[in-house]
Amino acid sequence: MPVYVQHEVLARVDDVFNAEALWQAPGLSLFSRRPLLRDLLERAPREQRGRAATRCFSHVTLMLPQDEVDDDRHLTRGARVRDLAQSLAALHQKDFGDLLAGEEVRYHVVGNEAVLPGEVKVKFGHAIYLPAPGEQILYTVTASRDSAIWQPVCVVYPNQRLTLVGQDEASATFTVPGWPFGAEGGILLVNDGADAPLEVQVRPKDALDCRFDAANGYYVVRGKRNNGNGASDATGQRLLLRISRADASLRPGTPKSAVASLSAPPAPARPPAVWKPRVAAPEPELTAMPLAGTAAPEAAPLQPPQAESDATYAPVARHRITLAALALPRLSRYRDTGAQALEVGLGPTLGPSAPDKDNVIRFAVDEADEVHAITPAGRQRVAVPSRFAPIDGGSVQLHAVPPQMADRYCALLALPQGPQQPAAAGTRLVFGRGMPSLDTLRVLDAPHFLRHADGSAAASADRLGLSRNAFSWEACAEGMRIVRLSETQALFHLDAGLRLVAQVEGASADSPYLIPPGHHLVAGHYVLRFDA
Repeated sequence: MPVYVQHEVLARVDDVFNAEALWQAPGLSLFSRRPLLRDLLERAPREQRGRAATRCFSHVTLMLPQDEVDDDRHLTRGARVRDLAQSLAALHQKDFGDLLAGEEVRYHVVGNEAVLPGEVKVKFGHAIYLPAPGEQILYTVTASRDSAIWQPVCVVYPNQRLTLVGQDEASATFTVPGWPFGAEGGILLVNDGADAPLEVQVRPKDALDCRFDAANGYYVVRGKRNNGNGASDATGQRLLLRISRADASLRPGTPKSAVASLSAPPAPARPPAVWKPRVAAPEPELTAMPLAGTAAPEAAPLQPPQAESDATYAPVARHRITLAALALPRLSRYRDTGAQALEVGLGPTLGPSAPDKDNVIRFAVDEADEVHAITPAGRQRVAVPSRFAPIDGGSVQLHAVPPQMADRYCALLALPQGPQQPAAAGTRLVFGRGMPSLDTLRVLDAPHFLRHADGSAAASADRLGLSRNAFSWEACAEGMRIVRLSETQALFHLDAGLRLVAQVEGASADSPYLIPPGHHLVAGHYVLRFDA
């Protein structure tokens, strides 16, 4: 594998701002003097024919002890740093002018806490590029371990062809926060111009596995290990790399047809029908349950013929209510209660749970109505709508709130594994914070989710927007009949795609409101879906 980044240390430097002392030692003895900057550039040319150099590198970064740079900024407003960069560029142009092929010589001098006093670190190579003054950014690269907390990695400029990112700053252009693969590999970004998508390659090729996730618009990088048979397979470690183009909404390499819609997932398919006789309940052996692929029973002894039963069988629908999403409230509406933050956790199965260390991801709404994602990597404000993949094979989605509900809610948090409640036909049940029979659906009815300004926990988050007796429902073949029980309870009817159908206002016992199968009803924090 070629060396993309040359990283060297110049030691025993008396004055780190002395350009001549860094460039070339006095005298002609080749055996007594230590290699300095001119020697390093001469020994590692950019291109060569045989042993003769035909081109040299023209962009060089110098890292000085941070204290020296700070002192220069305090005492001379950075004059010694600027003079050092200009003097080295002049020496570079003078000695290697015939090997530059018309390229501009650029030096960048920075401070670094890891550089010891009396040392200077030097970086140059194929993957080192210094932008021209005023050069605009072409790409922005960010990384994440959980798709929720994204941290900046680097930017790529139009004329910056190669960029190597990884763990070790000595062998990479930029380090990646949270890089989980050690120093064994890196990701090479190849920029062939503004009209071509940024190419992403693994270096060395067998070190990592990198695939583009078109649905989410980022690259998934996984480590590899030997499985004992000479082959390698992916480990559990992964890194997400997102490349955003500064002048386009589409990410590079993503065709328009691959941009996934952020609409709500479709309602699950209806379960198999259960068959029962239409008349009075027969004997147990008359109840039929169709099972696929069952083995044929052993032949029974011959019995005398019996009269045929006239029982007929009809399918019965299994109704259920599913907590499909949580409506995250605008806490600014409840300032008089002292509510400061509402936080919801999702466990390893992406089911809702109290916020704790076992959550793979948490979502929080603060008193400024801002939504944040929280993972072991940190806390970060997120946009709505957004999609997250905190674990392999599972995703979480924040949906935008319909405009008619935006004064009450910040976002709709879809629950991949929301709790369910059977809904027997002909039975009317009451939903509200005063009804313990349906508390499996009210996952926020605990003091762990809501925090007050004084740091104390509230009795229940359900007190924000949910009445003690909000509404009642009755399952039927056409859907779910809703009767509004509280005049102050706001109810909203959403379709299967979480789009607003209507605000439920006139639902009475004499004229209930019908929610079709697959549609949703919003009451308080809860988005309930009727499945039949």
